[in-house]
Amino acid sequence: MNILLYSAIFLPMAAAVLCYIVGRTHKKLRDNLASAVTCITFILCLCLAAQTITTPNVSGLLIEIPYVCGMGLHFTLDGFRGLYGTIAAFMWFTSTLFSREYFGHYRNRNRYYLFLLLTLGATEGVFFSADFYTTFIFFEIMSFTSYVWVAHDEKKESLRAAATYLAVAVIGGLVMLMGIFLLYHATGTLFFRDLSGILAHGSIDSAQIWIAGLCLLFGFGAKAGAFPLHIWLPKAHPVAPAPASALLSGILTKAGVYGVLILTSYLFLGSTLWGSLILLLGVCTMVIGALLALLSIDLKRTLACSSVSQIGFILVGIGMSGLLGEDNTLAMRGSLLHMVNHSLIKLVLFMAAGVVFMNVHKLDLNEIRGFGRKKPLLNYIFLMGALGIGGIPLWNGYISKTLLHESIVEYINLIRPGTSAGLFSASFMKGIEWVFLISGGLTIAYMTKLYVCLFLEKNTNPAVQEKYDNMHKNYMNKISASVLTVCASLLPIMGIFPGIIMDGIADMGQTFLQTKPLTEALSYFSFTNLSGAVISLIIGALFYAIAVRFWLMKRPDPEVSARAYVNRLPHWMDLEEFLYRPVLLRILPFTCGIICRFLDSLVDTIVVTLRKTLYRDSKLPRELPQGTPLTHMLACIASYFQWLGNHTIHRKHPKNRDYDHKFALSYEEFSENSMMIARSMSFGLLLFCVGLILTVAYLFIKDVFGM
Repeated sequence: MNILLYSAIFLPMAAAVLCYIVGRTHKKLRDNLASAVTCITFILCLCLAAQTITTPNVSGLLIEIPYVCGMGLHFTLDGFRGLYGTIAAFMWFTSTLFSREYFGHYRNRNRYYLFLLLTLGATEGVFFSADFYTTFIFFEIMSFTSYVWVAHDEKKESLRAAATYLAVAVIGGLVMLMGIFLLYHATGTLFFRDLSGILAHGSIDSAQIWIAGLCLLFGFGAKAGAFPLHIWLPKAHPVAPAPASALLSGILTKAGVYGVLILTSYLFLGSTLWGSLILLLGVCTMVIGALLALLSIDLKRTLACSSVSQIGFILVGIGMSGLLGEDNTLAMRGSLLHMVNHSLIKLVLFMAAGVVFMNVHKLDLNEIRGFGRKKPLLNYIFLMGALGIGGIPLWNGYISKTLLHESIVEYINLIRPGTSAGLFSASFMKGIEWVFLISGGLTIAYMTKLYVCLFLEKNTNPAVQEKYDNMHKNYMNKISASVLTVCASLLPIMGIFPGIIMDGIADMGQTFLQTKPLTEALSYFSFTNLSGAVISLIIGALFYAIAVRFWLMKRPDPEVSARAYVNRLPHWMDLEEFLYRPVLLRILPFTCGIICRFLDSLVDTIVVTLRKTLYRDSKLPRELPQGTPLTHMLACIASYFQWLGNHTIHRKHPKNRDYDHKFALSYEEFSENSMMIARSMSFGLLLFCVGLILTVAYLFIKDVFGM
């Protein structure tokens, strides 16, 4: 098992360098090598996942690489880790195959494949990590390597979006590191299994645990795209290549959710206050993401905002698991299944969007309108993703959303009317349920907008529409078509057979999530469960008919009958431009500058006032204008001999030298030379210390590893 796990993590990283070297001279060989590496990684992860099923005692074994970064790297394996390691490798494999055609006319493909494989290894390292320190190391590697995806085009908007992505990642990472320091100081351990339920121990400082947990939540929430740190998603996805967008949305956000799951299932196990916090965070993320997606008129931006909303759905389930305590089986299973579903759905939708972009090089809905007409295969692929994410019965998204909805209903039933459990009353939770259903309706509305725009409506320019119609045979090659078809077909298969596939997937995460097994089989297609999907469907139809067709569309010209999609996104909903950049780049530096200037002037004023009052300076009785007492004494002696010479041997040509000034200059020159010599000696000692440290380090490594 150790070899399989090490290979799944470090093989892609080693192969990344090899692919880059090969790609310098053989482009096709590099593409084949990258595809082979991702395929091998997928097979390795599949074997690891199979081991967790066939060999139950393999779960929980700790694998260590000592001495790395001081504390060493620690990995473990269980059903959840095997599952998500496999999903990540599968998505990398399919997106790599799709990249062969997508990047056919791109520059810097060699660089893309280098960082593609590096990020794969880092992501696998995150999912297989056994402690927060290992998670942090691979988390930061993953953030920095994936930055190159966003900046790949090197255009102005790409570099700006990449800067936003990197800023959020770096700030989140620094706050996370502070949380790790605090957690280790309070508990003495960073292993997940040792932190399970530690908040209940009386000997632990709960305040410090909470501060550490909030810092970790900030870091993980930044990567997950949770409100209010979601700003990078709507900016990064429209400019990143479509295969990279699929991975950013489908997998990298789940690395953040993975951290939130660990905090909820281990560090804050059984804490209703923590569950309430995550629930509120999830509701805000879910609603804001759905509204942003509905108002967007950019294809990939809409899908990116949709990812924010779906992360909110997952966080709602995680929050409900905290509130339900030991009865959190439905909530945790729903959260896990929606993670899996969202990953696969966004893989399909972003690659479908990539097909559109690589043909027309545009993403504005008014410009790509009608592209999908007369393209039945692309229609099928996009429709499967749209129905899946909309939670339509017989598709995979319906199963996970049903479990999440039922967890809210279950909690409401546990609360007597007029009372409250934890922080929330029954009426408040009823409101949460309706917000959940309305958000599901918004999902259906914006996905309907995209589908109608691409596949049912015609372009307002007949010549453009004719051009699109003529692309019905050559808009993607056979490899891309096969990859997208297979991925899209998984979505209804998972939804039609939930008892076999979906329940089996949820069972794999049971040990990691520390939940109880199901006591009885779930009836996913009962009238009660179907009613929630029907309500969301009706709400979505109303939003589309009223908000989209009337408010979000208008005629650009009274003489033109066709209406165009309009951008009605208010500027204050763009938190980056409305709040973060003005505050962090202008208002905060200006305010801090004023405060620092005031404090600096205040100190000077106090010092001057004291020197003029209580500590009034008085002149020395014999203050020297220059030099020191020694130079002054020598100058007096020299001046006396000069006077004596002027009255004897130099009477005809008397001399008049200022020995005070001369000796003072000589003293200053001597002092400066002495200081330079001292500094040179300090520099030499510094170099000697560096050499000594390197020598000791070499001897230590030689002794430990027997080199």
